[in-house]
Amino acid sequence: MRKTMITAWLLCSTCLSAQAQVYVSSEKDHQILVLDAQGQASGRIAVCKRPRDMKFNTARTEILVICGDSNQLGVVDLAKQIMTRTVSLGDSPEMFALSADGKIAYVSIEDENALSAYDLKSGKALFSIKTGGEPEGVLVTPDGLTAYVTSEVANVVHQVDLKQRKVVKNIKLGQRPRRLALSPDGRELWVSNELSASVSVVDTASSTVKDTINFKLTGMRSTDITPVGLSFSPDGASVWVGLGKANHVARIDASSRKVLATVLVGKRAWGLGFNKSGSQLYVTNGMSDDVTLVDTAQAKAVRSVPAGRVPHSVLVRD
Repeated sequence: MRKTMITAWLLCSTCLSAQAQVYVSSEKDHQILVLDAQGQASGRIAVCKRPRDMKFNTARTEILVICGDSNQLGVVDLAKQIMTRTVSLGDSPEMFALSADGKIAYVSIEDENALSAYDLKSGKALFSIKTGGEPEGVLVTPDGLTAYVTSEVANVVHQVDLKQRKVVKNIKLGQRPRRLALSPDGRELWVSNELSASVSVVDTASSTVKDTINFKLTGMRSTDITPVGLSFSPDGASVWVGLGKANHVARIDASSRKVLATVLVGKRAWGLGFNKSGSQLYVTNGMSDDVTLVDTAQAKAVRSVPAGRVPHSVLVRD
């Protein structure tokens, strides 16, 4: 009886794994590619031009995608696998974050040097806040009171009071800050510095940098280590960072700040996405046009699979 139950559990787990879907935005194909958990292609969804950053809606029934060349946010119905509507944005949108209720999108508008907010139901622009040059990464705190926006030119992360609708502090970082990740307890903001080969750890209570983690790889110049994408593991114990031109991802212990492992992946490793358990990491490689599947327990690349032309971001639904 026990053997039968174990067999049934294994079959159920395999079934659930098979149902997992991975979504990859392909900038040059103007599509979102659909893969299964093992990286096998199962579909393509036509979207607006140059899809970049993606987020699930709160119900995880839709994907919202930023399209940099058509200046739009596309809404994709996952059951029908079609883009059902768009929201007009400013010139050259980059990244975005959603309000906790999923009703407002906060978008970095690169060519306008602004963080702009949009009502997703009406499609109307709500307000815009000036930032430093080339804003990119956007993060909104769970309480909806604060947004953080990186400026690649000013080398700061702007702290924005969303009620007052203004920048209240500029936190100086390394060169060309790109992406952001908030610790599960909300006490730390981690920011990648692309041209400093480092990650800054910001204390959110004092809005000051409390630590800097520098990356080194044997036989590689620091100028070739260009961290961009970063994400906490689902259990919050680790932070994984895509090292860009270094063609590796790094695993950092979130408590000790030590780099525990580096994994060779594809060319220009940027986008990162975990499955729900955190056992598998998907890495988009923009210059080798593929996605690398990484076994996180072993810190080992399992395989790389084709992912269109210039894959940017990745989402996992399981």
